[in-house]
Amino acid sequence: MGKPRGRFGKWLKHRISYPMEAALVYSACLLFKALPVDTASSLGGWTGRKVGPFLRGTKTARRNLQRAFPEKSAADIEGIIQDMWDNLGRTIAEYPHLEALCDIGPSGRTEVVGHQHLNTMRDDGIGGIVVGAHLGNWEVPSFASSKLGLEMGLVFRTPNNPYVAQLLMGMRRTVASVHIPKGADGARILLRHLSKGGHVGILNDQKMNDGIAVPFFGRDAMTAPAAAQLSKRLNVPVFPLRTERLGGARFRITILAPLEHSNTGTKDDSARDMLIRYNSLLESWIRERPGQWLWLHRRWPD
Repeated sequence: MGKPRGRFGKWLKHRISYPMEAALVYSACLLFKALPVDTASSLGGWTGRKVGPFLRGTKTARRNLQRAFPEKSAADIEGIIQDMWDNLGRTIAEYPHLEALCDIGPSGRTEVVGHQHLNTMRDDGIGGIVVGAHLGNWEVPSFASSKLGLEMGLVFRTPNNPYVAQLLMGMRRTVASVHIPKGADGARILLRHLSKGGHVGILNDQKMNDGIAVPFFGRDAMTAPAAAQLSKRLNVPVFPLRTERLGGARFRITILAPLEHSNTGTKDDSARDMLIRYNSLLESWIRERPGQWLWLHRRWPD
């Protein structure tokens, strides 16, 4: 009896649930696109604050925050959760406006710090890896780098809903011709792209079950090692990148000097050492602006 129910559930998901979900997403995108940038961002933030705390992910976020900040009061934790949902709501609402958000310069919506490192990546004739995180609006850097003459292939997790995946791919295709799915096939594409002198952006802050245990907020967190391992194998640099929301729909992107590999130990030791230093950087950024990180991931073991 289990198999028929399983087949029916799969049919129901693909024929009913996914199309309905996609219709809501497409409708929201059309609404946000029709609004001015600041209005769309504000409406997204308001919706996130009002709806987000009632969603299942809030329980995970609260647990993560209690682990990361045991010294904070319950009120402080709830305040960060509100800020997180505000930031996530704004990020979703800003998708149709990413081109406008990446107006770079003193009078624009996005400022870039560490511009010289981006120029180095663009002009050094070799591949390069940019490691970022789900901070601020994490889609802004790829659009901004494209405007500054550096195209980055994007490593991404394909959404379960194929219709939503198609929408997101269409938005990202304007800035990246190379889209690299996570998994074994994606790893081969990533290797070829870097070997040919290409550049890739990787969000390296999600749990990876078969990753490397690396300290993060005082606890071991399974961390994806691909960026560090490929950097060592192909002798390409890894540049940490931070995205901050400065208020409303305005941002700062900071590109740091590349992380160096240690000269002692095995290749695995070198990769782990690099990941330790990156996680330490990421932790410091999150501590400064905890409401701008996506606390919804199950980042630590239960």
